[in-house]
Amino acid sequence: METKAVISALSALAQESRLAIFRLLVQAGPEGLAASKISDQIGIAPSSLSFHLKELSHAGLISARQDGRFIIYATDFETMNQLLAFLTENCCRDSPGIATECCPLPKC
Repeated sequence: METKAVISALSALAQESRLAIFRLLVQAGPEGLAASKISDQIGIAPSSLSFHLKELSHAGLISARQDGRFIIYATDFETMNQLLAFLTENCCRDSPGIATECCPLPKC
């Protein structure tokens, strides 16, 4: 993942409502949620929600698809995993003996 994409993703997540939306969509899994359900569960007005969804979408963290008259939003798990891999790429590189203490990810 390129540094510009990482910065874009982290910038999008560095806001309380967007972080809550992203975490909710991660929980929903690949099926995603309709915007109305996101609004109800997070408690964000639809006009504000559309702004936050646009920011997450532009960062590549979520995708949208039409399902009848609804737009379903879902996490882009490939992008999420690339972001996590970028952030943990050098985890414990110089201290392999403490790898399990500093990073719970399997690659460490």
